[in-house]
Amino acid sequence: MLETLMSKLEVNWNEMVEIRQYLHQNPELSFKEYETAQYIANYYKEIGVEVKHGVGGNGLVATVKGSKPGYTVALRADFDALPIQDEKDVPYKSKVPGVMHACGHDGHTATLLVLAKALKEMEHEIEGTYVFIHQHAEEYAPGGAKPMIEAGCLDGVDVIFGTHLWAQEPLGKIQYRTGPLMAAADRFEIVIKGKGGHGAQPHLTKDSIVVASQLVTNLQQITSRRINPITPAVVTVGSFVADNAFNVIADSAKLIGTVRTFSEDVRDFIIEEMEKVIKGTCLSAGCDYKYTYHKGYPAVINHEEETQFLIHCAKEINEVTEIEESELQMGGEDFSYYLQKVKGTFFFTGAAPDGVTHPYPHHHPKFDINEKAMLIAAKTLGTASLRYQQKYSEERTLQK
Repeated sequence: MLETLMSKLEVNWNEMVEIRQYLHQNPELSFKEYETAQYIANYYKEIGVEVKHGVGGNGLVATVKGSKPGYTVALRADFDALPIQDEKDVPYKSKVPGVMHACGHDGHTATLLVLAKALKEMEHEIEGTYVFIHQHAEEYAPGGAKPMIEAGCLDGVDVIFGTHLWAQEPLGKIQYRTGPLMAAADRFEIVIKGKGGHGAQPHLTKDSIVVASQLVTNLQQITSRRINPITPAVVTVGSFVADNAFNVIADSAKLIGTVRTFSEDVRDFIIEEMEKVIKGTCLSAGCDYKYTYHKGYPAVINHEEETQFLIHCAKEINEVTEIEESELQMGGEDFSYYLQKVKGTFFFTGAAPDGVTHPYPHHHPKFDINEKAMLIAAKTLGTASLRYQQKYSEERTLQK
């Protein structure tokens, strides 16, 4: 049965490529993926698969049921794009100005659609139920995972698997990690409220730019001096805005940034310490402030048994040439919400383009993937799905 699935995926790899390139040319931003959602729904309807549209927003959930009893296995792919201008010189370049698939979500969607098609063709042979979660808005918090879960996408699900096509790693590599894999991704905004005035009379002002500049430096002391150095944590100021005329001292300055952590205790500690640093810095300069902290996605924490299971499944894939433990990744992923509800694991599938020594990173205007990685991802997810159903049969046998 597994050989049949692998064969079907190989035969339909060209279809994966066609779907991926179509989506790449027609990207849509988070929470605005209306046409993409309709495309996914139409695909399932054409192959005779039950699909629910509008799950938690623009999300979709498709279901394939085997002819024999078994577990309910969920697989997830995201399908939103980013506000980035596509600068690649390829036939499938984005047709939408300022919007592109710069993270591989088009490939995730194509992978899952064709895998669902293959399993649908095998429905009279296979065991259990397969739930295909097509999630909107992964890129922009609060994200699409949480509302989809609240709308019932995980109801009755026993286990969930997901992968991210990872362009920084070579084709043929699978990366896994038990426990924490990707960080909690938060956002903060700080407005320094000073007293503006003439650039030639600084003594009559409270310079918000000077105070904000000091604050950028002072915030770094949280991770360098207040947190155990072996504990991963990042505080980054990504935006500093105090737009003004050249000869005017700014009345206010705004800082926007992100915090990345793996531990909830460390996360809460940083929130409190930031408040202290901001308050102290402003107090010494006689300035006021407004501090807003937005908790984003929690950390992705993989379940041990399911991760080890995934490793064994990956070893069965001929195209997988290397399996290694991933380093901790400070990037965020709202797959974390699924793992808080059901057991499962999230892994990386190497997708570096052929002949490229230094691939463009994710979220870069020239980002691209090796489309052969979609076949590896589909085979790995498909193998995990079918092999997991065998666990059901084995457990039923032991109970008799």
